[in-house]
Amino acid sequence: MPIRSIGHLVLKVRNLDRAAAFYREVLGIKEVMRYRDAMAFFSFGSNHHDLGLLQVGEQAPSPAHNAVGLYHVAFKVGDTLDELRDWKARLEQHGIPLIGMSDHGVSQSLYLADPDGNEIELFVDADPALWQDNLAAVMTVKPLRL
Repeated sequence: MPIRSIGHLVLKVRNLDRAAAFYREVLGIKEVMRYRDAMAFFSFGSNHHDLGLLQVGEQAPSPAHNAVGLYHVAFKVGDTLDELRDWKARLEQHGIPLIGMSDHGVSQSLYLADPDGNEIELFVDADPALWQDNLAAVMTVKPLRL
């Protein structure tokens, strides 16, 4: 029995209102409900929820950079470099600094952090013909210039 897909992702955050505002206003993800004062749920539209935020409190420590755990969350934001450029401009308008920009060959990506330091990748896919017969193409990392 194969797993069919990722159902949703839940991130721990220090301050639910601050984090929810980032995902709602900066990333434009629709907030669909709150559970008590501890969780917020977001949907891209075709699922009841795709992202959850769990408030753990302002005193919660950040994980060590070399600790086991989540590295980043990747959100597909379109299919063209022009769409990725639009996202870069949107992040600049909101004062969100980029951690990096990469051309992976199979995709092009912007990297940033949410208010709690959770790393986010915003990406557009390249033509699938680039990797379907050559899975080694997935391991490409080159600088991206937008």
